[in-house]
Amino acid sequence: MMNIKTKNEEFTLFNQLSDEWWNENGKFKILHQIKSHRITYILDQIGNRDIKNLKILDVGCGGGIICEPLARLGANVTGIDFAPNNIRAAKIHSKKNKLKIKYIYKDIEKSKLDEKYDLILMFEVLEHLDNWKKTIKNIKKNLNKNGLIIISTINRNSLSKFFAISIAEYVLNWIPKGTHDYNKLIKPEELKKTLTKENFHFKNIKGLVFDPLSMEWKLSKNYMINYFCTANLIN
Repeated sequence: MMNIKTKNEEFTLFNQLSDEWWNENGKFKILHQIKSHRITYILDQIGNRDIKNLKILDVGCGGGIICEPLARLGANVTGIDFAPNNIRAAKIHSKKNKLKIKYIYKDIEKSKLDEKYDLILMFEVLEHLDNWKKTIKNIKKNLNKNGLIIISTINRNSLSKFFAISIAEYVLNWIPKGTHDYNKLIKPEELKKTLTKENFHFKNIKGLVFDPLSMEWKLSKNYMINYFCTANLIN
Protein backbone atom coordinates (compact mmCIF):
# COMPACT_ATOMS: atom_id res chain seq x y z
CA MET A 1 0.00 0.00 0.00
CA MET A 2 1.37 3.45 -0.92
CA ASN A 3 2.15 5.75 1.99
CA ILE A 4 1.87 9.24 0.53
CA LYS A 5 3.12 12.12 2.64
CA THR A 6 0.32 14.35 3.93
CA LYS A 7 0.08 18.12 3.55
CA ASN A 8 0.58 18.54 7.30
CA GLU A 9 3.85 16.62 7.12
CA GLU A 10 5.00 18.83 4.22
CA PHE A 11 4.08 21.95 6.20
CA THR A 12 5.90 20.84 9.34
CA LEU A 13 9.10 20.04 7.46
CA PHE A 14 9.38 23.32 5.56
CA ASN A 15 8.20 25.50 8.45
CA GLN A 16 10.89 24.01 10.70
CA LEU A 17 13.61 24.62 8.09
CA SER A 18 12.77 28.28 7.52
CA ASP A 19 15.92 29.64 9.16
CA GLU A 20 18.07 27.69 6.70
CA TRP A 21 16.98 29.49 3.52
CA TRP A 22 19.83 32.01 3.29
CA ASN A 23 22.61 29.81 4.64
CA GLU A 24 24.46 29.00 1.41
CA ASN A 25 26.19 26.06 3.08
CA GLY A 26 23.12 24.88 4.96
CA LYS A 27 20.28 22.49 4.26
CA PHE A 28 19.24 24.40 1.11
CA LYS A 29 22.77 24.64 -0.27
CA ILE A 30 21.73 22.93 -3.49
CA LEU A 31 19.10 25.60 -4.19
CA HIS A 32 21.80 28.25 -4.06
CA GLN A 33 23.97 26.16 -6.38
CA ILE A 34 21.24 25.87 -9.03
CA LYS A 35 19.88 29.40 -8.63
CA SER A 36 21.80 30.78 -11.62
CA HIS A 37 20.51 27.94 -13.83
CA ARG A 38 16.95 28.66 -12.77
CA ILE A 39 17.35 32.33 -13.61
CA THR A 40 19.00 31.48 -16.94
CA TYR A 41 16.10 29.20 -17.85
CA ILE A 42 13.55 31.87 -16.90
CA LEU A 43 15.27 34.53 -18.98
CA ASP A 44 15.55 32.17 -21.96
CA GLN A 45 11.81 31.48 -21.80
CA ILE A 46 10.89 35.14 -21.44
CA GLY A 47 12.75 35.81 -24.68
CA ASN A 48 12.26 39.34 -26.00
CA ARG A 49 9.89 40.39 -23.24
CA ASP A 50 11.30 43.15 -21.04
CA ILE A 51 11.51 41.69 -17.54
CA LYS A 52 11.04 45.18 -16.10
CA ASN A 53 7.51 45.16 -17.52
CA LEU A 54 6.58 41.76 -16.12
CA LYS A 55 4.51 40.90 -13.08
CA ILE A 56 5.87 37.63 -11.71
CA LEU A 57 4.34 35.29 -9.13
CA ASP A 58 6.63 32.78 -7.45
CA VAL A 59 4.44 30.03 -5.98
CA GLY A 60 6.10 28.22 -3.10
CA CYS A 61 8.72 30.94 -2.84
CA GLY A 62 10.27 29.66 0.37
CA GLY A 63 12.72 32.22 1.69
CA GLY A 64 12.79 34.17 -1.57
CA ILE A 65 15.84 32.64 -3.25
CA ILE A 66 14.36 33.19 -6.73
CA CYS A 67 12.29 36.28 -5.92
CA GLU A 68 15.33 38.37 -5.01
CA PRO A 69 17.42 38.01 -8.20
CA LEU A 70 14.30 38.64 -10.30
CA ALA A 71 13.57 41.79 -8.29
CA ARG A 72 17.16 42.94 -8.82
CA LEU A 73 16.59 42.58 -12.57
CA GLY A 74 13.67 44.99 -12.25
CA ALA A 75 10.67 42.64 -12.29
CA ASN A 76 7.55 43.27 -10.22
CA VAL A 77 7.74 40.18 -7.99
CA THR A 78 5.26 38.55 -5.63
CA GLY A 79 6.14 35.47 -3.59
CA ILE A 80 3.59 33.19 -1.97
CA ASP A 81 4.17 30.32 0.45
CA PHE A 82 2.05 28.17 2.77
CA ALA A 83 4.63 28.18 5.59
CA PRO A 84 4.50 31.38 7.68
CA ASN A 85 8.10 31.01 8.84
CA ASN A 86 9.25 30.93 5.21
CA ILE A 87 7.46 34.20 4.51
CA ARG A 88 8.93 35.70 7.67
CA ALA A 89 12.45 34.73 6.57
CA ALA A 90 11.82 36.08 3.05
CA LYS A 91 10.54 39.44 4.33
CA ILE A 92 13.47 39.89 6.70
CA HIS A 93 16.03 39.11 4.01
CA SER A 94 14.46 41.30 1.32
CA LYS A 95 14.18 44.21 3.75
CA LYS A 96 17.82 43.76 4.72
CA ASN A 97 18.76 43.97 1.03
CA LYS A 98 16.36 46.87 0.35
CA LEU A 99 14.37 44.95 -2.26
CA LYS A 100 10.73 45.70 -2.97
CA ILE A 101 9.05 42.29 -3.07
CA LYS A 102 5.48 41.49 -2.07
CA TYR A 103 5.27 38.36 0.07
CA ILE A 104 2.00 36.59 0.85
CA TYR A 105 1.41 33.89 3.45
CA LYS A 106 -1.28 31.75 1.83
CA ASP A 107 -1.93 28.14 0.81
CA ILE A 108 -2.38 28.18 -2.96
CA GLU A 109 -4.42 24.95 -2.80
CA LYS A 110 -6.99 26.45 -0.44
CA SER A 111 -7.04 30.14 -1.34
CA LYS A 112 -7.69 32.25 -4.41
CA LEU A 113 -5.59 35.16 -5.61
CA ASP A 114 -7.25 38.19 -7.14
CA GLU A 115 -4.34 39.55 -9.19
CA LYS A 116 -3.13 38.47 -12.61
CA TYR A 117 0.48 37.93 -13.64
CA ASP A 118 2.53 37.71 -16.81
CA LEU A 119 4.63 34.85 -15.47
CA ILE A 120 3.93 32.26 -12.80
CA LEU A 121 6.78 30.18 -11.41
CA MET A 122 6.24 26.85 -9.67
CA PHE A 123 9.68 25.52 -8.77
CA GLU A 124 9.75 22.23 -6.85
CA VAL A 125 6.15 22.82 -5.80
CA LEU A 126 3.82 20.44 -7.63
CA GLU A 127 5.34 17.31 -6.11
CA HIS A 128 4.46 18.60 -2.64
CA LEU A 129 0.79 19.31 -3.33
CA ASP A 130 -2.18 17.10 -2.55
CA ASN A 131 -3.77 17.76 -5.96
CA TRP A 132 -1.35 19.37 -8.42
CA LYS A 133 -3.73 18.97 -11.38
CA LYS A 134 -6.43 20.99 -9.65
CA THR A 135 -3.87 23.62 -8.67
CA ILE A 136 -2.84 24.13 -12.29
CA LYS A 137 -6.50 24.42 -13.26
CA ASN A 138 -6.99 27.13 -10.63
CA ILE A 139 -3.72 29.04 -11.08
CA LYS A 140 -4.29 29.63 -14.78
CA LYS A 141 -7.01 32.11 -13.78
CA ASN A 142 -4.21 34.32 -12.48
CA LEU A 143 -2.38 34.52 -15.81
CA ASN A 144 -2.66 37.50 -18.14
CA LYS A 145 -3.25 37.04 -21.85
CA ASN A 146 -0.32 35.09 -23.35
CA GLY A 147 0.96 34.51 -19.82
CA LEU A 148 3.66 31.94 -19.15
CA ILE A 149 3.92 29.27 -16.51
CA ILE A 150 7.34 27.79 -15.75
CA ILE A 151 7.53 24.64 -13.68
CA SER A 152 10.40 22.63 -12.30
CA THR A 153 9.87 19.25 -10.72
CA ILE A 154 11.22 15.69 -10.61
CA ASN A 155 10.47 12.85 -12.98
CA ARG A 156 9.06 9.63 -11.55
CA ASN A 157 11.13 6.59 -12.46
CA SER A 158 13.73 4.26 -10.98
CA LEU A 159 16.58 6.69 -11.70
CA SER A 160 14.93 9.58 -9.90
CA LYS A 161 14.01 7.35 -6.97
CA PHE A 162 17.64 6.30 -6.62
CA PHE A 163 19.42 9.60 -7.29
CA ALA A 164 16.94 12.32 -6.27
CA ILE A 165 15.78 10.60 -3.10
CA SER A 166 18.05 7.77 -1.92
CA ILE A 167 21.36 9.41 -2.85
CA ALA A 168 20.53 13.14 -2.61
CA GLU A 169 18.60 12.92 0.66
CA TYR A 170 20.04 9.96 2.54
CA VAL A 171 23.63 9.61 1.33
CA LEU A 172 24.93 13.00 0.18
CA ASN A 173 22.59 15.04 2.40
CA TRP A 174 22.11 17.57 -0.43
CA ILE A 175 18.58 18.22 0.74
CA PRO A 176 16.77 17.49 4.03
CA LYS A 177 15.71 13.90 4.56
CA GLY A 178 12.06 13.33 3.76
CA THR A 179 11.79 16.27 1.35
CA HIS A 180 10.39 14.17 -1.48
CA ASP A 181 7.78 11.44 -1.64
CA TYR A 182 8.41 9.22 -4.66
CA ASN A 183 4.69 8.56 -5.14
CA LYS A 184 4.06 12.29 -5.63
CA LEU A 185 6.69 12.79 -8.33
CA ILE A 186 5.42 13.67 -11.82
CA LYS A 187 6.31 12.32 -15.23
CA PRO A 188 6.72 14.93 -18.00
CA GLU A 189 4.02 13.30 -20.11
CA GLU A 190 1.58 13.55 -17.18
CA LEU A 191 2.36 17.23 -16.75
CA LYS A 192 2.10 17.92 -20.48
CA LYS A 193 -1.25 16.14 -20.68
CA THR A 194 -2.68 18.21 -17.83
CA LEU A 195 -1.33 21.50 -19.18
CA THR A 196 -2.77 20.76 -22.63
CA LYS A 197 -6.13 19.86 -21.09
CA GLU A 198 -6.12 23.22 -19.29
CA ASN A 199 -5.60 25.11 -22.56
CA PHE A 200 -1.86 25.61 -22.33
CA HIS A 201 0.58 25.24 -25.18
CA PHE A 202 3.50 23.12 -23.99
CA LYS A 203 6.52 25.03 -25.31
CA ASN A 204 9.71 23.65 -23.82
CA ILE A 205 11.25 21.02 -21.59
CA LYS A 206 14.81 20.92 -20.31
CA GLY A 207 16.69 18.86 -17.78
CA LEU A 208 18.98 19.83 -14.94
CA VAL A 209 21.82 17.39 -14.32
CA PHE A 210 24.79 17.13 -12.00
CA ASP A 211 28.15 16.59 -13.68
CA PRO A 212 30.33 14.52 -11.31
CA LEU A 213 33.49 15.45 -13.26
CA SER A 214 33.14 19.21 -12.92
CA MET A 215 31.07 18.87 -9.71
CA GLU A 216 28.61 21.37 -11.16
CA TRP A 217 24.97 21.50 -12.17
CA LYS A 218 24.13 22.07 -15.84
CA LEU A 219 21.06 22.58 -18.01
CA SER A 220 20.71 19.58 -20.30
CA LYS A 221 18.58 17.76 -22.85
CA ASN A 222 18.43 14.91 -20.34
CA TYR A 223 15.27 15.23 -18.24
CA MET A 224 15.19 11.76 -16.75
CA ILE A 225 15.48 13.15 -13.22
CA ASN A 226 15.14 16.93 -12.70
CA TYR A 227 13.40 19.02 -15.33
CA PHE A 228 12.00 22.43 -16.21
CA CYS A 229 9.08 23.01 -18.53
CA THR A 230 7.33 26.05 -19.93
CA ALA A 231 3.80 26.53 -21.25
CA ASN A 232 1.84 29.55 -22.37
CA LEU A 233 -1.85 30.05 -21.88
CA ILE A 234 -3.84 29.93 -25.11
CA ASN A 235 -6.50 32.65 -25.16
